[in-house]
Amino acid sequence: MLELLPGALDSQLRRDAGLTHFDYAVLARLSDASEQTLRMTELAASTNSTLPRLSNVVKRLVGRDLVERLACLEDRRASNVRLTEAGRAKMTASAPGHVDAVREYVFDVLSPEQVDQLAAIADRLLARLDPAGAMRPPDSKPG
Repeated sequence: MLELLPGALDSQLRRDAGLTHFDYAVLARLSDASEQTLRMTELAASTNSTLPRLSNVVKRLVGRDLVERLACLEDRRASNVRLTEAGRAKMTASAPGHVDAVREYVFDVLSPEQVDQLAAIADRLLARLDPAGAMRPPDSKPG
């Protein structure tokens, strides 16, 4: 499952939206961020990426006008990434198909009880793998 599910989700996004699953994750993080802007280091941490990998993806997304790279006013050594209007439109158009794929591949094959069990198992694994909650959305951090 850990090998097949990411590939299935990536295939759906490539086919229907022209995005990789990682592209989508970057756009989604920016979409949820305050002013739809994040510092590169924060975006890398929240997508479990290295800065060089993220930099290459951001460069490609800038070329497609989905994001823009900006100087960080608080730290001249850092840079920020902001979702553009075209990026917001791409997210709006891509999200329904991606949600449908997640439902099809994960939730539609599970009973409500199994979904609850999956959530409990995932919480336990995340507590071990990410005890500080760095990968969790801000509204679900442990504590």
